[in-house]
Amino acid sequence: MTLEEALVSVWRQVLVENANLVELEGRRYAVQRTRRLRLRQVDFEFEGQPLHGVEQNPHSKSRWAELARAGQKVMQFTRGGHYIGNVADGTVTLYDRTVEDA
Repeated sequence: MTLEEALVSVWRQVLVENANLVELEGRRYAVQRTRRLRLRQVDFEFEGQPLHGVEQNPHSKSRWAELARAGQKVMQFTRGGHYIGNVADGTVTLYDRTVEDA
């Protein structure tokens, strides 16, 4: 499984299937909600690296929020507090290609 495939899998399970648990590479991870905005989020591992996925806040001013307001399902992904990419309606955008080699 590639990083892109893993991100799409997590996105699909959380935002499309509304799963309470994400299953990835034989492991399960609980989907939680952020306190203030109740956005869905999940902490998971891919190839030994801890990653975090969070549903896009549609009320922010980013272009991704604009897509979320328009009805697209958008999830942002971070590693170590740095954005590495997102999935918007099944399409992956990676911000830093070196993350694949980490």
